[in-house]
Amino acid sequence: MRVTKEKARENRERIVDTAAMLFREQGFDRVGVAQLMEQAGFTHGGFYNHFASKDELIAEALARCFDERSEQYAGHEAIAIVERYLSRDHRDAPGRGCPAAALGSDASRQSDETRSAFAAGVENMIAAIEKDVRPKQAHDPVSRARAISVLAQAVGAMILSRACPESSSLADDILDTCRAECISIFDNHGERELSGES
Repeated sequence: MRVTKEKARENRERIVDTAAMLFREQGFDRVGVAQLMEQAGFTHGGFYNHFASKDELIAEALARCFDERSEQYAGHEAIAIVERYLSRDHRDAPGRGCPAAALGSDASRQSDETRSAFAAGVENMIAAIEKDVRPKQAHDPVSRARAISVLAQAVGAMILSRACPESSSLADDILDTCRAECISIFDNHGERELSGES
């Protein structure tokens, strides 16, 4: 039976959504095409009806991950974003979480197409934070530097917290400490100088 264009599009979307979750849970290299297609409800051979290669799927799934995060954070102030980001809920659900924290080290070893998708996603995250640390003049380089600092600290904290045993008090201490420090940047951005402080 021939598959309609609409059904083919729906099938491709399901594969991308499944990949976006599995990649964040297990990493790019630990998810094979056969496993991915089975999880999505398709046969292994059907993969190449939708994608020329796994690399093509990786880039598309990564872009989807970042789009999901942008939609979740849309309309929220940066402080609220940081509070949600540096939470136990986010820590304990990597398959639905931030691709920067789940896949940053993996992305560095992928194709230029994947790394470009990663960089575009990170730029969007920086922009979402920067709007709340920006002084009155637009495109202030210090504001961008602060936004990058907040994002890097938040992503790093999530990676370190996830690497600790779930029952570890250190896992919570890392999130709590970095959440407070990141929020202080928004509270004090008018007076605080960007320095060696994180």
